[in-house]
Amino acid sequence: MTCGDPHDKDCAEVLERVFFFIDNELPTADSSEIQQHLDECGPCLEKYDLERTVKTLVQRSCSEHAPETLRDKVLLRIRQVQVEITETRVD
Repeated sequence: MTCGDPHDKDCAEVLERVFFFIDNELPTADSSEIQQHLDECGPCLEKYDLERTVKTLVQRSCSEHAPETLRDKVLLRIRQVQVEITETRVD
């Protein structure tokens, strides 16, 4: 993706790293470059806003706890798969 305007950072490069930027997982210098690009580039800013909004919604949705019975079923299935893998390696 590109907006057609010249930037120090290419739009595609910025969008590849936008998730790291949202999660504050970039070095300060890189974050500053991304922020500067977003300040100058409307299409990238829109994409950033969309990704941040989706991440916030998913995060909010994940705060609910699964019923205990579902949790027990999932743990049981994990153990079954672990046993199957172990048996396969032994054979």
